[in-house]
Amino acid sequence: MLDVIVDAPALIRNYRMDMVAANTLGWALHSEMLDEPSGVVNHTRFIFLDPRARSFYQDWTLHADTNVALLRRDSARAPGDRGLDSLVEEMSARSDEFRERWSSHDVRRHYSGVKQYHHPAVGDLDLTYQSLEFEEDPGLVLTILPAVPGSASAERLRLLASWAATEHIDRRARASSST
Repeated sequence: MLDVIVDAPALIRNYRMDMVAANTLGWALHSEMLDEPSGVVNHTRFIFLDPRARSFYQDWTLHADTNVALLRRDSARAPGDRGLDSLVEEMSARSDEFRERWSSHDVRRHYSGVKQYHHPAVGDLDLTYQSLEFEEDPGLVLTILPAVPGSASAERLRLLASWAATEHIDRRARASSST
């Protein structure tokens, strides 16, 4: 399903904010996250532990707030999920900023809107997004991030696709996600 979406980044994440699958543009957009030593591409770890996240997300505070609010919501939806509990414990121990947000108990739905990124290879991207939960596979969320047709971001997504092909981003991502 992801491979037929060619003009927009598309990804599937789980309750723990692990990126479990993506199309070529999805991996390319999140290429900064692919060198995670554990082999698990995780949005929360990237946001709070990787200094590159502050330049990747144009509004880092918004992304950090949203990420924790989604984790808070998902922890209520999947009580006893050891992987999620372990992630929260790890992040609470390693990041003061995460711990402060977690203690605020904010909960958020996050299904559509605009995300703004600064990709090191192509620059600023303003992408609309729509997220859909899989009813048959609870805990998995598909997010598609198209650019407005004809916009500078649409042109930059075309450049990102070219860059991904040159850098073999899709192959690297698939290899790292299978470990």
